[in-house]
Amino acid sequence: MVRRLQLRCGRMKASTGGFTHDSTRFGIDIGETVFHLVGLSKGGHIVVKKRFSRKQLLMHMVNVPACLIGIEACPGAHFLARALLAQGHNVKLIPAEYVRPFVKSNKNDYVDAEAIAEAVQRPTMRFVPIKNEAQLDLQALHRVRDRWIGWRTAVINQLRRFLLEHGISVNTGPAHLKRQIPSILEDADNLLSARMRTLLTELREEWEKLEEQIDATNRELAQSAKKEDGCRRLLTIPGIGPLTATALTAAIGNGAAFRKSRDLASWLGLVPRQHSTGGKTRLLGISKRGDPYLRKLFIHGGRAVLSRVKREEHQFGGWLCRKPAETSNRSSSCSDIARSKQRNGISGQSRRSRSRSMMRLVCRLVVSILLIWKYLLTRSLGQRTVAQLKP
Repeated sequence: MVRRLQLRCGRMKASTGGFTHDSTRFGIDIGETVFHLVGLSKGGHIVVKKRFSRKQLLMHMVNVPACLIGIEACPGAHFLARALLAQGHNVKLIPAEYVRPFVKSNKNDYVDAEAIAEAVQRPTMRFVPIKNEAQLDLQALHRVRDRWIGWRTAVINQLRRFLLEHGISVNTGPAHLKRQIPSILEDADNLLSARMRTLLTELREEWEKLEEQIDATNRELAQSAKKEDGCRRLLTIPGIGPLTATALTAAIGNGAAFRKSRDLASWLGLVPRQHSTGGKTRLLGISKRGDPYLRKLFIHGGRAVLSRVKREEHQFGGWLCRKPAETSNRSSSCSDIARSKQRNGISGQSRRSRSRSMMRLVCRLVVSILLIWKYLLTRSLGQRTVAQLKP
């Protein structure tokens, strides 16, 4: 009778998530208000399966010995990871696309948590660095700024279409519209109705308000770039300004997750996409993986360096001075071929060939920018280490 009671109590403790189980790793499937926890033993058997709220989960895990915890990288994951790290656990964030192959059956929250617990133990798994509050704040500033820019473009396009419907056309560019809109609203001879004038005035005020908000965000990002040590090192690289420096710092922190700069270039989607089989190497266009906003900033920075390569000194070596000439020669030869094809009745593709060659050059330049950044980072870390070793 006593033995049966002891076995029953042991089963109750194991089923309730007590400390008698031998869980070595946990997987947490997080939601907005509900969290599902699955614990696996060393043999891979499920020993814990629980559903919590956010507060209950933190209260439960604070009493669990330090262990490995896997969380899918999604909204709210960084806050939960920092809270669990403060409790002494080893927390890893996993991209959702790397968790999907470990789902063995139909999708539900417990199956997802089990798949996360299976994936977190893989030695070759790629994890997402946990962001601190400063990185999340910078990232939020960039997201809001990008949304305001989209709204500003929508307001400008709507202004143009309304004016065009009433027979008023404005030259291309926001500067022309901003300069001509006051005179258009004051002109009593045009065919604008009173209601349309009121609507255009409101759109103009909305445009001005968006401009003020974007300028304020730009000033705040510039001040943050001056205060952050990593951003100041990035600003020394040609083609990188406060926007790119703060966006890169918010995305990857100090870059410790990447072994070399080419890994970062691959993460940004600036290297060719590979589709090789049968021992034959086949490289396609750039993969365009990762953050498109960050990749856009680097592409614009590379184009800015190319436009000033003959006017300013740079740190990229002589190959960058030779490349524009080679590109122009290649483009001229492509145009000659295209003209000969046109004479023979075949349409040419000189413009497409020229754009592809320029894009390859810009991508190579961006990789060089990342190489310089990695060199500056390792040099700074080495100086810190030497300074710490000195008595």
